[in-house]
Amino acid sequence: MTPDIELLAQLLGQKLVTRNWTISCAESCTGGGLGYAITSISGSSSWFKQGFITYSNEAKQQLLGVSVQTLANFGAVSEQTVAAMAQGAAKTAGAEVAISVSGIAGPDGGTPDKPVGTVWFGFFIDGQTHCVTQLFKGGRQQVRIKAIEFALSRVLRLIEGSKQV
Repeated sequence: MTPDIELLAQLLGQKLVTRNWTISCAESCTGGGLGYAITSISGSSSWFKQGFITYSNEAKQQLLGVSVQTLANFGAVSEQTVAAMAQGAAKTAGAEVAISVSGIAGPDGGTPDKPVGTVWFGFFIDGQTHCVTQLFKGGRQQVRIKAIEFALSRVLRLIEGSKQV
């Protein structure tokens, strides 16, 4: 975990405590890294509800309620899928905030439409869903670390009320 990620996770905890909110996360390409970063913060048990590592499409369906049609029509790495993942994580965990991440960390698996480094993020915050995609350069570990850092940074901005999605 990088110092930036640790600081972002600390700030996230402070923001959630201030609002008396809790958070959940649903991860694919980050493989639990986001949950690890969040739970590395002392006291996170008061604001972190639950994490889901839903690497397979079956897990996305069974644990988060992502529909077969969504996965068939748009794929696991898509706006529609991360929106459903974030909503499912919030609902299942009973959290006001949820982050979802699904991407292609590489080194293989990319396509012309979705090259290696493509990551979709879903953010469910107090009833509203926001989604955004990023293309990260670097190897598998760099893509995963950058995705975790981006997710924490973006959820903080969204919680603070920024509309710069």
